[in-house]
Amino acid sequence: MLPDNRPGDDSTKDLPYARQGLEIGQHRTDPTRVIDRRALPGFAAGVGGLAFSVIGLLTDQLWLVAAAGVCALVAGLFTLGLADRLRRSSESAEDERVRASHLARESNEMAARAAKFEAEAILARNSLADARRSVSTVEPTSGSLTTITDPDTGLFNEQFFAVTLEKRVSAARRGLRPLAVVLIDVMGGVADGETRPADAKAVAGALLETLRDADTACRLDNRQFAVVLEDTPENGAVWTIERVRRRLAEQVQGQTMWAGVACYPAHAFDAPQILEQAKQALNSAKDWRQDRIEVASLPDD
Repeated sequence: MLPDNRPGDDSTKDLPYARQGLEIGQHRTDPTRVIDRRALPGFAAGVGGLAFSVIGLLTDQLWLVAAAGVCALVAGLFTLGLADRLRRSSESAEDERVRASHLARESNEMAARAAKFEAEAILARNSLADARRSVSTVEPTSGSLTTITDPDTGLFNEQFFAVTLEKRVSAARRGLRPLAVVLIDVMGGVADGETRPADAKAVAGALLETLRDADTACRLDNRQFAVVLEDTPENGAVWTIERVRRRLAEQVQGQTMWAGVACYPAHAFDAPQILEQAKQALNSAKDWRQDRIEVASLPDD
């Protein structure tokens, strides 16, 4: 699972979801205007030198020719200084990009470690509860993952999803970062009118091959799938699930996938509300007899 920066390019125009991802305008400084301001003294000196040289040649005034030479020298010095400032500005921008990329990798690694620690904590808690209930002196097998994973797919189960969703929302609130929750239902034979359960292993494989290490994929008790996408707004979540849909369509024919997307803080501010919004979006998507990705409605002001 690798980071993909969740692009929202022009190909999203054909995606089967309710509305396009948000176009978020960003303020950008016009670089040409910055360069013009910096180059203005040198430009003025160059123009002045040209004027002095023309007047000096027409009037045979040597001091005007000398003044033109001085202006040309000043213009050259300003040009060299501008080139040096632009070079340093470019190097600084590149350093910032490298630093931002490094911080993004660290964030993904920390989220992946947090998911691992949560799994270990749940295992330890369950093992301790089993030990307290047991009248036997046999040491419990705390290394088993069966208490937090789905036996059919190997994904985390609903118990783990409930715990991790609360912690992920709290972490997103503290870090002032977006978080997306997606509920997915996949069925076969919808086009023929003979619905049947989907290949759960194929769905799990498509999820694991598409998601990042920082994201969490779970299988719920009702055979649906739940995904928690770290640091991902609405448009990035839609694009990610569309990639899952395409990958699944390439691997298994005749499957229909519906998905409901809800995000923090766009649609809700706590875990129960986000989950409810995702359920409503999924129900809206299932009104269609084809692949559909539905986004939760924005709350009323």
